[in-house]
Amino acid sequence: MISELVVDVQPKEVSIAVLEDKNLVELQKEARNVSFAVGDIYLGKVKKLMPGLNAAFIDVGYKKDAFLHYLDLGPNFNTQQKFLKQALGEQKGDAKKLPSVTKIQLLPEIEKDGSISNVLKVGQEVLVQIAKEPISTKGPRLTSEISFAGRYIVLIPFADKVSVSTKIKSSEERARLRQLIQSIKPKNFSVIVRTSSEGKRVAELDHELKTLLKRWEDNIVKITKVKAPALIYEETARAVALLRDIFNPSFQNIYVNDADIYHNIRDYVSLIAPGREDIVQRYTGELPIFDNFAITKQIKSLFGRTVTYKSGAYLIIEHTEAMHVVDVNSGNRSKGSDAQEKTAIDVNIAAADEIARQLRLRDMGGIIVVDFIDMAEASNRQKLFEHMTKAMANDRAKHNILPLSKFGLMQITRQRVRPAMDVDTTEACPTCFGTGTIKPSILFTDNLEGKIDCLVNKHNVKKFALHVHPYVAAFIKSGKFPLSWKWKLKYSIGIKVIPNQSLAFLEYKFIDSDKNELDMMEEKEIK
Repeated sequence: MISELVVDVQPKEVSIAVLEDKNLVELQKEARNVSFAVGDIYLGKVKKLMPGLNAAFIDVGYKKDAFLHYLDLGPNFNTQQKFLKQALGEQKGDAKKLPSVTKIQLLPEIEKDGSISNVLKVGQEVLVQIAKEPISTKGPRLTSEISFAGRYIVLIPFADKVSVSTKIKSSEERARLRQLIQSIKPKNFSVIVRTSSEGKRVAELDHELKTLLKRWEDNIVKITKVKAPALIYEETARAVALLRDIFNPSFQNIYVNDADIYHNIRDYVSLIAPGREDIVQRYTGELPIFDNFAITKQIKSLFGRTVTYKSGAYLIIEHTEAMHVVDVNSGNRSKGSDAQEKTAIDVNIAAADEIARQLRLRDMGGIIVVDFIDMAEASNRQKLFEHMTKAMANDRAKHNILPLSKFGLMQITRQRVRPAMDVDTTEACPTCFGTGTIKPSILFTDNLEGKIDCLVNKHNVKKFALHVHPYVAAFIKSGKFPLSWKWKLKYSIGIKVIPNQSLAFLEYKFIDSDKNELDMMEEKEIK
């Protein structure tokens, strides 16, 4: 299997697509000014205690108070509070007086079945980390067990343990890693050894440990300079964070269309896989990067309510407040009685593969109920369950799959840390703008020429790109003396006509030489 990562950087958002054998399997989009992302650390203030829920609401600066359950305080919460009181008791802004975690005395762990009222009080300041981003009408979910994740290890202050991933099966390797980390880790810091550290040398692990330790030291000093609520540490950019979790030897190429993020990713790859930084490539083509790698077309075909997947069979995917529901349909497959069971198992097996892909692609979390086509034979139902388990084996999110119920329903729970990815694949009418009446379509190119005339003669823009639907681009470029040539000669300009699959039929965009969009929409076009 060949894995590729494609990063599309736009002025307002960054989109990241993961391809496996050219098939889109993951898509993440993040606004460039995003806040309250998973991993961010805040100095918060207790706003309200909820003894009935054994939880508290914490003010971290979000429009809705964040939720902190007693079980998410972490066993070493008392030690964290001791450190925080000493730090906040010092003179503000004096980093030299910040207490050292390695010298602090660890306090006994809090009771597992204790009460939130015995640990927190209103107005108390706490150090918290975002565990779940704001979803729907809910604020962020927090944890007080602070951690810094790397490629090979996770560093946790205010504790003193070493844990090794259960996915490392070799007892000799587990013992080696545990002994190795014990010998290099600082006092009063816990370390979780991740699966990717298997077989790694001490130099690699020690380098990452020092990097994570420096990250903690560089950011924790901020608590002496700010007033709650305040951001203490911002998680790595989504592109780098995703790469940290999914990078493996099967990655062949990473394409990026932005110089800054290109250098960030290249530096990170050189850190975690020395010698492989050349797989990171800067994309400079004229076509939008997602169009060039056939991602736009896949997005439009995979994110609708109905998803066709094999021989006319299709899925219907509905999202509700409580759960996600998937209905499997055989479509125009043969429904003859003699082949009914075979058709059902064939369609269901193919559906399992597509559903596993859709769960990763849309990042659907919570409860997912799948209504498969009914099968009479118990062996086929077991075969489907085993195939679904195998299909979801590569899903990094924690999940649990139950066998089919007697009603033919499969229940899946999947970890949800971010809102489900929802891409609207419908296109608003770009011609009538909702009025029901249109200008003659033959005048569309005349309208474009009017915009070009305005750009050149009124705004003095001499070099730009015109993005239009591929059909319109083909028309503008057709013939011995295409329209694009006539415009170049008439206005003495450098114009490139770029086919853009993300645009509707009569939509257009003007992009200047600095990759900035030029707003040439008329008032009636933006209503």
